[in-house]
Amino acid sequence: MSINYIDPGQRMSQVVVHNDIVYLSGQVPRDGGADMQDQTRQVLEAIDERLAKAGSSKDRLLSATIWITDMAEFDAMNAAWDAWVTPGQPPVRACVEARLARPEWKVEIMVVAALKGA
Repeated sequence: MSINYIDPGQRMSQVVVHNDIVYLSGQVPRDGGADMQDQTRQVLEAIDERLAKAGSSKDRLLSATIWITDMAEFDAMNAAWDAWVTPGQPPVRACVEARLARPEWKVEIMVVAALKGA
């Protein structure tokens, strides 16, 4: 089976597709000055865009890993997540508190999805 690297950089690819599975790199917000809910919405928009580019969508999610900088903001992140995720089709998910690569980022999300039609 071939491996398709989408938007590869020197260090990493934004998306890799193999065996009808789409792997996204961790997505981060564009506006680090926004609150947790807005940053989460920005990340979910980026996920939608990358999944579409790979031939998938959020209704094909298999798993999600979420890193947030402060568990006190867990509910705010979940409010954006719950409004976004396909009802009745949530992926398996883990959420942990961690320091992220930039201090202004509050959330990073990495997902795995099946290709459409797979």
